[in-house]
Amino acid sequence: MTKTFHAPLMIADAVALLEAADGAAMPLAGGTDLLVQLRLGTKQPRTVVDLKRIPELTAVRLNNEGLKLGAALPAADLGENAAVKRAYPGLVEAAELIGSTQIQGRASVGGNLCNASPAADTVPALAALGAICEVAGPNGTRQVPVIEFVTRPGQTVLKRGELLVCLYVAARPARSADAYLRFIPRTEMDIAVVGASVDLTLDEKGICTNARVALGAVGPTVLLADDAAEALVGTSVDDAALALAAKAASAAASPIDDKRGTVAFRRRVIGVLTKRAAAIAAKRAAERN
Repeated sequence: MTKTFHAPLMIADAVALLEAADGAAMPLAGGTDLLVQLRLGTKQPRTVVDLKRIPELTAVRLNNEGLKLGAALPAADLGENAAVKRAYPGLVEAAELIGSTQIQGRASVGGNLCNASPAADTVPALAALGAICEVAGPNGTRQVPVIEFVTRPGQTVLKRGELLVCLYVAARPARSADAYLRFIPRTEMDIAVVGASVDLTLDEKGICTNARVALGAVGPTVLLADDAAEALVGTSVDDAALALAAKAASAAASPIDDKRGTVAFRRRVIGVLTKRAAAIAAKRAAERN
């Protein structure tokens, strides 16, 4: 049963509160997952530390160095930022799939990451972009690649007293873009059965010079499908390259059978979504100067 609630205004104060609770505190970035877990009794912290009053954690900055995204920034704010949407459309697509419009007013990309669900929508998008996490704690700050942040379902690299402060995404090269697609049984407000994100760069002749492919909900954590990315590099992202990327993504997947999908189904669909996301990303990249 939660006994105390704090809403600090500074990162240092939040760290101190989390450390003082001796492992029995939890940060609240949006609460859309945590509040449900509290009601169900699956999480029972003595202290909840609300991060949304800390200015750095709800800020977004886009400049020549790239994107800096506060960990508690509501997904709705990200979706309404036209400049970020132009620069990183796949990331915004993923953020806009978190729950409903109302939920996005509270839910954050940082919270989606820290909840550590294999089916989280924004994590493949962040991983495809090579995003870096900034973590603050009693011993200062450290940086962790997004792809290493979640260690297993429900678990992250965060130690006692640490919290996720922000996410960094490198500046876009010319003629580069990303895309994210997922499959769900319903039209909206569901959890991904599979999800695929592709980020790529084209040269002036339309040849792919760099690519990253990240797969969600087909393993205990998000997977980087390096072979799928390599299938795209050096090609015009034509049908043959897309078919090879799809095959490689299916091979990289390590899904489970459950009530939402079989192993065979997930492997098949992750290939299809990788192919489609790569084609969308290539089209977008070709339209960018």
